[in-house]
Amino acid sequence: MRPDQLAGALSQLQAEHRLRQRAVLDSPQGPRVSIGGRDYLAFASNDYLGLANHPALKAAMREAIEAWGVGGGASALVAGHFAIQQQAEEALAEFVGCEAALLFGSGYAANLGVVSSLVGRGDAIFADKLNHASLNDACQLSRAEFKRFRHNDLAHLAQLLQNTPAQSRLIVVDAVYSMEGDEAPLTELLQLAERYDAWLYLDDAHGFGILGNGRGALVEHALQHPRVVYMATLGKAAGVAGAFVAGSRQLVDWLVNRARTYIFTTAHPPAQAAAVLASLQLIEQESWRRLLLQEHISALRAALAKTSFRLCSSRMPIQAIIIGGNEAAVQMAGDLQDSGIWVPAIRPPTVPAGTARLRVSLSAAHSGQDVSQLAQALVRLLR
Repeated sequence: MRPDQLAGALSQLQAEHRLRQRAVLDSPQGPRVSIGGRDYLAFASNDYLGLANHPALKAAMREAIEAWGVGGGASALVAGHFAIQQQAEEALAEFVGCEAALLFGSGYAANLGVVSSLVGRGDAIFADKLNHASLNDACQLSRAEFKRFRHNDLAHLAQLLQNTPAQSRLIVVDAVYSMEGDEAPLTELLQLAERYDAWLYLDDAHGFGILGNGRGALVEHALQHPRVVYMATLGKAAGVAGAFVAGSRQLVDWLVNRARTYIFTTAHPPAQAAAVLASLQLIEQESWRRLLLQEHISALRAALAKTSFRLCSSRMPIQAIIIGGNEAAVQMAGDLQDSGIWVPAIRPPTVPAGTARLRVSLSAAHSGQDVSQLAQALVRLLR
């Protein structure tokens, strides 16, 4: 795109109701936020367990700043790997039942680093069509042959695997799909990986902290296996930031040597690792958060079951209401905003054309009354 084309392209996005703008928060993340001087009941954050503003996490980070400072200085391989980060990696590996783990600055960086370090030219990747954009980018940048199978269609995947001549093969899926809230058939996917001699890469950004008593999809489905590479982000249910990849010790040693997004980036702040350690304790000890979250999910789905709203099938805190057109989804989100409720409208290219939606994110920080208020506001939109 040329510089003189930007204005026209932005105008086109506006005309298609796809122009995105950031809402500037004047408050921490939580069930209620302040935007532009107005308070909203918010259902937009992936802070599923309500930990992003938890006192224990804030205290851990404050203390760690005093002990470890703020900046990482350089990449971990150049300036050194902080002991607090090593402690967090060991705790994360144990938490999900793996030999080792490696911290990354973000889930996006983890996906790019892992995929491109395991496969390249002459290899093949098999990815679900609804995978997150970061996984798609990782697959394309790896230079491996990139094949996409129909969403959760095991027969289609098996057909593609059977017909590839590639020696190294990688199956890539989201454990929980971020815009639908449904889940990948992980046990069957591992069986296919074994049958066709492939890696299985799981992006558990939205399952970690929720599934497997908080330990994630890997534990939920008992998938600890040499073929499985596990990634989870720490900025959603865990309430902090960054991500980690877990698997065998050899896998992590390989990533330290070959994952470019780990090697060629400044280490993230060491104090984050202290907050991660505090978060793991809360995830393990405060199971009531997951129980309350399940109550909220059931209550919202029950309240909308007899309406004309089309909800995606999901047992997760991601509750997507399919609207269809971009303009209609934006209008509904605006109507909710006028009533003091913040729910984002998700439009293409994040989701397929014609499936614009309201994406409701529930949290253990919400009360039952909060969920009831949302349901009542949604029902009013139908009148």
